[in-house]
Amino acid sequence: MATDAPSAPAPPPQATPPLVPAKAILELDGVVAGYGRTTILHGVSFTVKQGAITTVIGPNGAGKSTVFKVVFGLLRAREGKVRFDGRDITNVEPRRLLSLGLCYVPQGRNVFPELSVRHNLDLAGVAAGSGIDFPARIAAAMERFPMLRSKADRQASTLSGGEQKILEIARGLLLDPKLVLIDEPSIGLSPLMVQEVFAVLAELRAKGVTVLMIEQNAKSALGLSDQAIVLELGRTRHQDSAAAILADPRIGQLFLGGAMGQTAPHVVDAPPLA
Repeated sequence: MATDAPSAPAPPPQATPPLVPAKAILELDGVVAGYGRTTILHGVSFTVKQGAITTVIGPNGAGKSTVFKVVFGLLRAREGKVRFDGRDITNVEPRRLLSLGLCYVPQGRNVFPELSVRHNLDLAGVAAGSGIDFPARIAAAMERFPMLRSKADRQASTLSGGEQKILEIARGLLLDPKLVLIDEPSIGLSPLMVQEVFAVLAELRAKGVTVLMIEQNAKSALGLSDQAIVLELGRTRHQDSAAAILADPRIGQLFLGGAMGQTAPHVVDAPPLA
């Protein structure tokens, strides 16, 4: 009588690969800096994850813009280290940082008002390396932002505040940055233009570009962001996911005058960080 052949042993279960934490593209370690005899940053330390949008919040005078100036080499760090993409960039000059893939969009209007929109874009080519097809990049920027094409020959001073901010961002993106520092992008903009700017930032993240932002409209910025950093009196008070910061009532009370509890207009749905 035939017997059933013994069944082959079941294959061992496949182990679930561990989640790989996102790489830190920017690291500040004990940074001290200031102006003249006044010290503004008292040992600031934090990390920024690659491919994420991170928002820096805190009260006026916390040192948020000063941090950006130190990172971009506009203000010397007296102590501490700044590392970008694994490289020590402490007190490296801005032009060198541009070539390494770091872009800075400062607060306020930073276009050349008497030059045309096209010439404002052309100026980014001064910092571009050799072998780059810069006209093709400008053409791509105008394709992404049709306003730039339609107003290419107009003086930049004739653009609205929101259009000038889009021009600044587009000019920075021509250098194909890995990390964009953007300081208060919504100041003076209409709600519609704020949505447009935030949509551009979300699009950058989707393409793998890291964004570090300071933003007065904290609730909307945190709703868009993956991570958040809280500064107070030149020190890192807290760092966590943007969702955790947004849900913490103490943060709103201590650093935003209760603003976190107010209803903010919808801007852009932020996809989860992979």
